[in-house]
Amino acid sequence: MHVLKKSHPLRRIVPASAATVSGMVLLLSLKPHTTPQATAVQAPVTAPSGGAGADTGTGARTVTGDSMDTRWGPVQVRVTLESGKLTEVAAVVYPTENPRDQEINSYAVPRLRAEALEAQSADIDTVSGATYTSDGYRRSLQSALDAANG
Repeated sequence: MHVLKKSHPLRRIVPASAATVSGMVLLLSLKPHTTPQATAVQAPVTAPSGGAGADTGTGARTVTGDSMDTRWGPVQVRVTLESGKLTEVAAVVYPTENPRDQEINSYAVPRLRAEALEAQSADIDTVSGATYTSDGYRRSLQSALDAANG
């Protein structure tokens, strides 16, 4: 008598096991869905008096850009200019809703800041893995620069 006859249970165990393993792999690969709420790190944003920026008394002018909505939350940048030169860039609002946002932005925000200071403009590269944050950062930075120069 042959071991794998049609009525033998071993014949059904192999495909059933393969289907179970495949199902578990698919189930474990699913990521939990979170809604992109506007939970963000936010530094106090004060509205400067008399226009788009405030003179700090040292000839430096600080301007906060528009808040830009991205897929994962708002991004807002504040810049400081001295004699028309960009001397400081700070992200005052950016997504930190979950650990993944925090991980991504812990390396993306400092890299974007360094690139902006080096380029002296909003013409900066997108940080790999942080496309939405990079886009929001760039647009907010441009709005701050426009407000400072306009």
